[in-house]
Amino acid sequence: MSHTVPGIRQAQKLKTRQALLDAALELLEHQSLSSLGLREVTRAVGVTPTAFYRHFDDTAALGVALVEETLGSLRGMIGAILADTGDSEERLDRSVTLIARHVTAQPAHFRFIAREQHGGVGEVRGAIAAQLDGFAEEVALALGQESGSAGWDQEDLLMLGGLYVDHMVLTTSALLDAGPEGEQGVIRVARRRLRLVTLGRAHWLDGTS
Repeated sequence: MSHTVPGIRQAQKLKTRQALLDAALELLEHQSLSSLGLREVTRAVGVTPTAFYRHFDDTAALGVALVEETLGSLRGMIGAILADTGDSEERLDRSVTLIARHVTAQPAHFRFIAREQHGGVGEVRGAIAAQLDGFAEEVALALGQESGSAGWDQEDLLMLGGLYVDHMVLTTSALLDAGPEGEQGVIRVARRRLRLVTLGRAHWLDGTS
């Protein structure tokens, strides 16, 4: 029994933390994080403000957790695709499909990211930037291991990784704006743009010594 009770408590703690995140996300459909009140969130969950502080220092910390929840899992899945061997263009096509699936499944998460990327809470802007920078570095590392990157220096690989991540962000925003009825059109354009980047990549070193 002594081993069971701590396990139950931990499970309840995690459940309350997730409930706070979910409630905040729902409230953020109608307002920015900078205007979100701590008591709004705790009232929605049915816990006291004291209970909130067991999980987060403030609403900014809650926002950072939402960033990690949204972008952390996406980074992991796209990273797994990029790590696969095979045709790079086919892998990039798969990444577009994965992004579309994620946006469809979690639109509120990605609306939060789109709004707060340039929002009024510095900690959250920083967390989003850090996730995207880390993502660009991972993409650059994966691309650097391909034969098509022979002769590329690290600065150019990071620039290319950043292009792909910027494309992902733009595609996410386009998917949110288009809605389900416009999804296939966004995916088609996203894939064409990736092919254009791929063609440019193939000729990037032409004429250099």
